[in-house]
Amino acid sequence: MGIYSCLGKNLDEVTASLRAGKSGIGIDPKRIEYGYRSPLTGILERPVLKGILDRRSRVCLPEQGEYAYMATAEALKNAGIDQEYLENNEVGVLYGNDSSAKAVIDAHTTAMEYKDTQMMGSGAIFQSMNSTVTMNLSTIFKLRGINLTISAACASGSHAIGLGLMYIRAGWQDMVICGGAQETNYLSMGSFDGIAAFSTRIDDPTKASRPFDRDHDGLVPSGGAATVILEEYEHAVKRGAPIIAEVLGYGFSSNGVNISQPSDAGSIIAMERALKDAGVAAKDIDYINAHATSTVQGDQLEAKALDKLFAEYRTPISSTKSMTGHECWMAGASEIVYSNLMMLNSFIAPNINFENPDEYSQNLNIVNQTQEKNIDTYLSNSFGFGGTNSALVIKKFRNTK
Repeated sequence: MGIYSCLGKNLDEVTASLRAGKSGIGIDPKRIEYGYRSPLTGILERPVLKGILDRRSRVCLPEQGEYAYMATAEALKNAGIDQEYLENNEVGVLYGNDSSAKAVIDAHTTAMEYKDTQMMGSGAIFQSMNSTVTMNLSTIFKLRGINLTISAACASGSHAIGLGLMYIRAGWQDMVICGGAQETNYLSMGSFDGIAAFSTRIDDPTKASRPFDRDHDGLVPSGGAATVILEEYEHAVKRGAPIIAEVLGYGFSSNGVNISQPSDAGSIIAMERALKDAGVAAKDIDYINAHATSTVQGDQLEAKALDKLFAEYRTPISSTKSMTGHECWMAGASEIVYSNLMMLNSFIAPNINFENPDEYSQNLNIVNQTQEKNIDTYLSNSFGFGGTNSALVIKKFRNTK
């Protein structure tokens, strides 16, 4: 697996941030100039790819594609997969991405300035398409398997992993690069800010994202990219892969209600389907990485769903979005990486800023301080606009041979 986020540029940096409960949220001055109600965002640097990728590759990559390249390069290295392997074996890519706003706006601005579409440049089309991440990753790494972008709002990264599981189970692929990417530039988030979705707690940015807390007032946008390498078990063993975990189950549902309204019933269906697919019961889950974004309605309805399924077992729950903000299209993938890092290092990262429960979260075992704990099996939730829900059950790999 690989990660590039506001918590760090690699797995080691991110592990340290998770254990410390360190927030990656700050203020973007460009958002103030642009007219945002809230200038809060996850803070991360653009990677410098000159000298790493050729000019043509760099021209075709949008911001989120750069993050995806960094996360994927780390994941491939950690999986023991080099370029020769990729060129001699069929490897697919399923990646979550649901916008490429800056590339579209930049191309439009250029055309309006020069009254000449040729001035947009040859990379504009490849940066601006929703499939930009998978088309670029497949080209850079010379992939020859399934090549598909998953656009499912804030569940995109999770659905990508779930579909990767299904492709492998069906015998269509032995290995799939899965993940999610999200641009963080100010042009990508104005419409969210326009519907008052963001926290305005700008006096202390690190306190702004407050999943499940009574005093939450909205989410904080963030981004980056996360990649996991999914591989059929016997195939992985044969090549001596360093196996981390097993994707046991994938659950999904659609709420079928208002386009922006979450649903406790839809959440329950996705979680129950994931548990059934995994062949485990609710009592077998050692940790839950909740979707909880720090919005009032979303947190309350997820809390109701979690209460119904897990409250009696006192299952430990936290939302890493308290530290990262909402990483949107990447969140479903990054939260698998975050949870895997906790599992590998035997701790639960805290739901920071959880100080006062409300009537919905008061029955849940929400971890607000770093907790040392062995995690064998966990559940990760991802829900998105349009009522798309995804849940994944992951189990730690133990070599019993």
